Amino acid sequence: MANRHRGEISAHLGGRDRTLVLTLGALAELEAAFAVEDLTALAERFGRGRLCASDMVRLIGAGLRGAGETIDDEEVARLACPEGAVGYARIVSALLSGTFGGGAAPRPPVPQET
Repeated sequence: MANRHRGEISAHLGGRDRTLVLTLGALAELEAAFAVEDLTALAERFGRGRLCASDMVRLIGAGLRGAGETIDDEEVARLACPEGAVGYARIVSALLSGTFGGGAAPRPPVPQET
C-alpha cells in the first residue's frame, strides 16, 4: 500500500497494482536522463505539462525503480494501463504531485509523439 506522506502512489500497470515513488536516487536518474542541472530545472520541465511518451516511460520507470522494482525502461514501455494514454498521464501527474507537492495538482501531461 502506498504511503502518500512519503510521496508514494499506487498504480495498476501490467495487470497488477504497483507502488511508485521518486526517491532521491530516482530524481538523480531523471536529472541525468533529461540533462538538467538541478531539481528546480527538473520541476520546471515537468511543470510545462507537455511530455512525450518516452518522457512518461522514464518517469514511470524511475518511480517503479524508486519503489524497489527491478525493471528497465523497455519493460516499462510494454506495461499495459487499463486507461491507455490517459491512465499513463494520470500516473505521471500523481507521481509528480506526490514528489513536488504544491497546493493544486499539476495538470496531467499531454502525451506527445516521440
